[in-house]
Amino acid sequence: MTIRDPFHFQTGSLPLLISIPHAGTQLTPAVEAGLTPDARALPDTDWHIPQLYDFARDLGASILVGNYSRFVIDLNRPADDKPLYSTATTGLYPDVLFNGEPSFLPGQAPDDQERAGYLQQIWQPYHQQLQDELARLKAQHGYALLFDAHSIASVIPRLFDGKLPDLNLGTNDGASCAVALSDRLVSCCERQQQFSHVLNGRFKGGYITRAYGKPAENQHAVQLELAQVNYMSEQYPFAFDAARAAPLQQLLSRMIDSMIDWGAQQR
Repeated sequence: MTIRDPFHFQTGSLPLLISIPHAGTQLTPAVEAGLTPDARALPDTDWHIPQLYDFARDLGASILVGNYSRFVIDLNRPADDKPLYSTATTGLYPDVLFNGEPSFLPGQAPDDQERAGYLQQIWQPYHQQLQDELARLKAQHGYALLFDAHSIASVIPRLFDGKLPDLNLGTNDGASCAVALSDRLVSCCERQQQFSHVLNGRFKGGYITRAYGKPAENQHAVQLELAQVNYMSEQYPFAFDAARAAPLQQLLSRMIDSMIDWGAQQR
């Protein structure tokens, strides 16, 4: 098995890297053959996130996007697959959907050898590129900002009670970035009334935020989990809704601008 193009990367001019690990929809033959009918629709994908953050490309942010579905391998989980949350979650090789239903037909999940190839040829290259770009940004600018961009259906009873807030900021309970930076982002959310928000609620940041957020080393990481209801249909075929997305993109743009402005003041 040979994996080609595990990610798409665009180098920018700003000290900011936007990581998008869960927007990929490519499948390997083994995964595609084994998925249940429900899983074949790829319901747990972070749909349209690259499109939602298109404005950041024009600003000059570096963009890293995983090409393969999380049903192949989850780029936001540790390589040793240790759980990140004490509540219900999915692992490095998700065998269940977010709703708790199985991802694979009985006995049809890829075997350990196949999955070891995914780790070597998809997970490791993505994280190597992420590390290399953060090192480049720090060498060039003296610091690096990492924004890990995600989305999820607004109602998933297995994962959280009720309806998820619209914007869910995660900083690993303050360990992945300077408090002043997260305060800036929260302030952006507080200056509007259309979208609800929370800091370090149900989603405190996955592996990427926790592994690469090192504020003592001038490397600051923030995760944002968006409720998909605000920019797309949450039902198949999960269509993008430009009219609904526009005000959300305006808020995201203000948040990214605020992050960049904060970083510039640290030099």
